[in-house]
Amino acid sequence: MTRFGRGASGPVSRGVVQAWVNPGRVAIAFVFVLLAGCGEARTDQPSSTGGQTPYASTIEEARALLDSIMEAEAIPGLSVAVGRGSHLMWSEGFGYSDLTHNVSVTPLTRFRVGSVSKPLTAAALGVLVEAGSLDLDAPVQDYVSSFPEKRWPVTTRQVAGHLGGIRHYRGLENFSRTRYPTVQSGLAIFDDDSLINEPGTEFAYSSYGWNLISAVVEGASGEDFLDYMDRVVFDPLGMDRTVADWNGPIIPDRTRFYVADSTGQVSNAPYVDNSYKWAGGGFLSTPEDMLVFANAHLEPGFLQAETLEMLFASQRLRDGTETGYGIGWRSATNEHGERIVSHTGGSVGGRTVLTLNRDTGLIVAIAANLSGAPMSTALAGLVGEMFRSEGEAN
Repeated sequence: MTRFGRGASGPVSRGVVQAWVNPGRVAIAFVFVLLAGCGEARTDQPSSTGGQTPYASTIEEARALLDSIMEAEAIPGLSVAVGRGSHLMWSEGFGYSDLTHNVSVTPLTRFRVGSVSKPLTAAALGVLVEAGSLDLDAPVQDYVSSFPEKRWPVTTRQVAGHLGGIRHYRGLENFSRTRYPTVQSGLAIFDDDSLINEPGTEFAYSSYGWNLISAVVEGASGEDFLDYMDRVVFDPLGMDRTVADWNGPIIPDRTRFYVADSTGQVSNAPYVDNSYKWAGGGFLSTPEDMLVFANAHLEPGFLQAETLEMLFASQRLRDGTETGYGIGWRSATNEHGERIVSHTGGSVGGRTVLTLNRDTGLIVAIAANLSGAPMSTALAGLVGEMFRSEGEAN
């Protein structure tokens, strides 16, 4: 089986690997030789062990797990970052961002983060609410007058919690090659469609709903959505590696994107244009930038305490059932009884997971450049568990 990542320090049990991968998939049947320097690792702590990396044994354990998953799933490239609050414990790239030219993944490599774009956009909603510019419980037409009225009224809060009845992709719509010059133009894909259910009565995941939210942001702020995201989220937090995935511009360190068939044969992902869905899944970022973003949500500061609770608290159906989803964030409790907020992202040629433990401050972000790579909250939880005692000791 081919190893795309850096060499692992030791074996990982088959049972552990099978928890995250498809056991029926056979890894690709030819070998890539790793470049010198592939898998650059860093932390923000100086070594106090005669040159040994801090958390060395834990990092080797986590490397072994990720190497095994990359091998089993034929993942060309992957990047991981782990931190506790503002303390970077580990950041490393594995494998290749470009197989054609043998370009290694580094912590600077930018990946498609897919639906992790939703919590990024949720931060902008929080800023608008705090400024008094957005009422989450007003009809969306108050901010997007062009959006047709439906059988039932629908609010931004409902749409942000996937309770608004906005449909998700149909067929191959997520493989769109159409260039949409504005947020408003992208709404034409779905804005004339009927709601799939009465708002508040059913949880129905919808990336298109978040496209509508980007138009709400424009209406409430009076600014272009991407400009507003830069001004109030990315720039203030120093997220200089997070940008919209425009196809035309040269974006330094952007990975190439890949797919694999059932035999593990890797090929280039189909060409897509993500300009219709910035807020729903159209940003590029790095795990380190995602750590910075999550850390800004650990304590009040960037956003107020009540705003953080608003984003994280599970919404409820009309009958009182919790959905496990707030505003752009999933919420759950781990085996230790600690509060975990997270999001995963799937896109053409990319999979991502971001988790934040609100009680310990532990943050895990992992990104891969392969459609269907098993970047799950369970995987992030296992990596986080490896660092749990290390972080508490430091």
